[in-house]
Amino acid sequence: MEKQPVCDCDVIHEEVVNEVRGKMSAREEYIELAALFKLFGDGTRVQILHALEQSEMCVCEIASLLGLTKSAVSHQLKELRISNLVKFRREGQNVYYSLADDHVKEIIDLGFEHLRE
Repeated sequence: MEKQPVCDCDVIHEEVVNEVRGKMSAREEYIELAALFKLFGDGTRVQILHALEQSEMCVCEIASLLGLTKSAVSHQLKELRISNLVKFRREGQNVYYSLADDHVKEIIDLGFEHLRE
C-alpha cells in the first residue's frame, strides 16, 4: 500500500493563506453545497436527472423507464424539487417534470465527462 504523503514543514506562507482566505465563501455556503452534492449521491436520483436532461417526462414515464414504482419516483422527485434541481408544469391532470435549469445539466455532463476520462 502506498504511503500517504505528509507535510512535515513548520513554515506557513501567510500571503498564500491570506490570498486564499479572501477567495473562500461563507461556511454556510459550503454546508449548502455539500447538501446539494449529497443529492447526487443516490444513483436513482442521478438517473432521473439524466432522463430529464433528455426530455420532459411525467412520473409514469420515468417509472416505466427506470423500472421503478410511481411512488418511488414521486419520492425522489420531491427531494429534487425541494432542492430546486427539477421543476414541474401541469397540463390538465398530468404533471410534467424537467430540469430546473442548465446548471443541473452541466453538473451531470461534467460528472460523466470526469468518469470517462
